[in-house]
Amino acid sequence: MLHTLDWSHAFAERFASATDRQHNAASLAPRLRREMNAGLLPCLTLPYAAALEKDLSALEPWLAGFKHMLLLGIGGSALGARALQKAFAPGQDAPEHQGKSLWILDNVCSNTLEQWLATLPPKETVVLCISKSGGTIETLAQYFLVRQWLEQALPTAWKEHLLLITDAAKGFLREEVQQKAIRSLEVPDNLGGRYSALSAVGLAPAAFLGIDWRALLRGAAGLAQPLVQALGSDAAMQAALDKHAALGLATWAHALEAQGYSQLIFFCYMPQWATFGPWFAQLWAESLGKEGKGLLPVPAVGVTDQHSVNQMFLDGAKNKACLFVSCPALPQGRSFPSDMPEQWAWLRGKHFGDLLAAEALGTRMALCSSGMPLVQLCPHDASPESAGALMLLLEASTILTGWLLGINPIDQPAVELGKRLANARLGAQGYAQEQQALAAYLATPAQEQLF
Repeated sequence: MLHTLDWSHAFAERFASATDRQHNAASLAPRLRREMNAGLLPCLTLPYAAALEKDLSALEPWLAGFKHMLLLGIGGSALGARALQKAFAPGQDAPEHQGKSLWILDNVCSNTLEQWLATLPPKETVVLCISKSGGTIETLAQYFLVRQWLEQALPTAWKEHLLLITDAAKGFLREEVQQKAIRSLEVPDNLGGRYSALSAVGLAPAAFLGIDWRALLRGAAGLAQPLVQALGSDAAMQAALDKHAALGLATWAHALEAQGYSQLIFFCYMPQWATFGPWFAQLWAESLGKEGKGLLPVPAVGVTDQHSVNQMFLDGAKNKACLFVSCPALPQGRSFPSDMPEQWAWLRGKHFGDLLAAEALGTRMALCSSGMPLVQLCPHDASPESAGALMLLLEASTILTGWLLGINPIDQPAVELGKRLANARLGAQGYAQEQQALAAYLATPAQEQLF
C-alpha cells in the first residue's frame, strides 16, 4: 500500500530547495540506529506489538459486553483515541445512534463530569483510565470521583468495569492494579504520551469501538519496516533513511525554520480525519517548541476553515508553510439531480464528493499562488492501515526534526513547570520552590479593568 508526498510546491519565496537531505541522512543515521537498538524509540520499532496483540485480543470479548466507554485521560492519553473514533467510528455523532459510544473526559470540567455521571448507565459502562506515570493530577482527580461513582452503583462488581493503562511497574495506577486486582494494559518504557496512540493507549478504545486496530499497527509497521530492517549497520540505516519520507519532511521543516518561517498549517481535506489535526498539533508542539525553536502547528479543516482562517493563511504574514492532507479515494456520495436550477446546471450529474475535491484543489492552488511552501500528503485510502502509516510518519518526522534543530523531541520541560505549580497550589508536599514562586507571583498587585 503506497502513499504519496508531492514536493512540487514545497519550496517557495525564500529558498529554492532543501539540498541537505543526504547530509542529514549521514549525520542522523548513527544516532537513529543507536537509539532504536537501545529501545529508546519504541514508537518506531513497535517492540510491544506482539504482546499487545495477545493481551488486547484477550480483552476484546470482555469489552464487547459494554455499550459505553468513559475514558479518563488528557493530552496524548486522549487525542489519539478521539482522532481514531472520529475517523473510523463516527456513528456516535449520527442521529439516533444505537451502537457503542466513547466518552472522553480530557479536561477539568465539573459540568461535564456531573452530566455524564448522571446519565451514563454504570452497568453498561467500562471506565478506561490512562496515565503513563500513574500520577497525572487531572486524570487521577477524575479517577477518584468516577471510581466512587462505580463503587456506589455497583458495590460488588465495580472492579469489573475498570481498565487501567499505565506503566508496567510503577506509579499509583499500577499500585491500584496490584492491590485491587483491576484489569490493566501497559504503556511501554520510553513511550511518551504524545507518541503512544499506536499502543494500548489508542488501540484499547479502538478495539472497544470495533475499529480494526490490527490494521493500524500493520500500517505503522509497514512505514517503519525500512528503518527496522536497516538496524544492522550505519551504512544500511543511512541508505534507508535517505529514501524515507520522514527524513524528507524533517529536512523540509528544518529548512523552513532556517528561512524564518514560524508556523506549519496542518490542512486536512479528509473531513473524518479532521481530528488528526489536534493530535498532530500536540505531537509537534510539545516535541519541538523548545529553546526558542519550533514551527507553531496550526490545525485546519477543509473545507470548513476556507470560510474562517484561510484569509489569514492567504493574505496574512508570510511566515507560514502547509502540510496539506487529502485523499482522492474518498467516497463520492450521492449525485446531484438532473433537474437542478439552470444557474446550477453545471452541477448536474456530479457527485457531492466532487465538491470536496474541487475545493481542495482550489485551496491548494491559492495557497501556492500566495507563495506558501506546501507539501501535499495523500494517503492511499481512508483505511485504518493508511492512518497507522500516517501517524508513524508524523511521529518519525517529529523526532528527526528535533534532532536537526538540536533539541530533545521526547521531553517537555516547560509543560512540567505548570504541573508542579498547580500541585503546589493545591497543597501537595515537596514543592517548596514552587510555593515560593507562587507567593511572589500572587503578591503582584492586580491591575484590573471592569468591562
